[in-house]
Amino acid sequence: MDKSSRIFIAGYRGLVGSAILRRLGADGYENIITRTSSELDLTRQPDVGKFFETERPEYVFLAAAKVGGIMANDRYPAEFIYRNLMIETNVIHSSYLSGVRKLLFLGSSCIYPRLAEQPMKEECLLTGSLEPTNEPYAIAKIAGIKICQSYNRQYGTNYISAMPTNLYGMNDNFDLETSHVLPAMIRKFHEAKVHMEKANVKVPSGSSPIQNTVELWGTGSPRREFLHVDDLADACLFLMNLDEKTLSPMIRPPASIINIGVGEDLTIKELAGLIKGIVGFDGKIAWNPSKPDGTPKKLLDTGKLKSLGWTPRIGLEAGIRMTYEWFLKSKTREEICTR
Repeated sequence: MDKSSRIFIAGYRGLVGSAILRRLGADGYENIITRTSSELDLTRQPDVGKFFETERPEYVFLAAAKVGGIMANDRYPAEFIYRNLMIETNVIHSSYLSGVRKLLFLGSSCIYPRLAEQPMKEECLLTGSLEPTNEPYAIAKIAGIKICQSYNRQYGTNYISAMPTNLYGMNDNFDLETSHVLPAMIRKFHEAKVHMEKANVKVPSGSSPIQNTVELWGTGSPRREFLHVDDLADACLFLMNLDEKTLSPMIRPPASIINIGVGEDLTIKELAGLIKGIVGFDGKIAWNPSKPDGTPKKLLDTGKLKSLGWTPRIGLEAGIRMTYEWFLKSKTREEICTR
């Protein structure tokens, strides 16, 4: 991509899109196209088609999607499959019609079978049953992969499907009903810490401090891998700037995708302990085994991307500290605005 190339980021306000926007800006790209959802509803085919005809982007980062954790996927399965299918179909088809030179579609590691061999290689796609708790979302993402693959085969387009592992970082969603596990833990531990601090102020001298407990879903035994979103943005630009001769052998069928991750995982219980310490919560954790754990283990095989020369730079503890600092600043801004 040239610094003056016309680049469209679909979903630029979200966790992934905003990170890509920051990275493009830092690298000196001058011609970035963005639209809010109120300005352009990506589920409406005529509107998307008109936008592409008018703006004529050369490169597209397809980061727009309806996302959420186990609770949101369980409550809104129809919204997850409908909105994601519509967004993917409209953006990819309009990219083809308007002659987009290169498109990067952001998928998810949940596309792989629930009991896939670990670490999960790109070739294990569609070799087993999906995790039931996020099946509608996963099916929509698989459809996006297949659309890219089909357009590449039939029309000779240059569309890449990148599968990141679990993400976190600046601009994450901290809503307890719709967020993923890491930001949800940050908020739960922070609010419990604040509650304890306020309550203990009122405790008479010499009394025992009030103990507080944070309830977390499941058993804590599943293993997960976490990638800071700034590292993902770095990987996305790396892939977009690779020449087709170098990249093509890596994304040939049947996989036609490339994993983006760190290659290391930890248990949810270990993650909780790490976040608890970073936040400074001194209370207890209560695990609720009546709630679903999700997939037992999700670790990506990132051999393809590493062989191309890319590796992540932000460690998990440092990344969580950065995210918690951003969360505290965003809460302060929110409190000031609502006074």
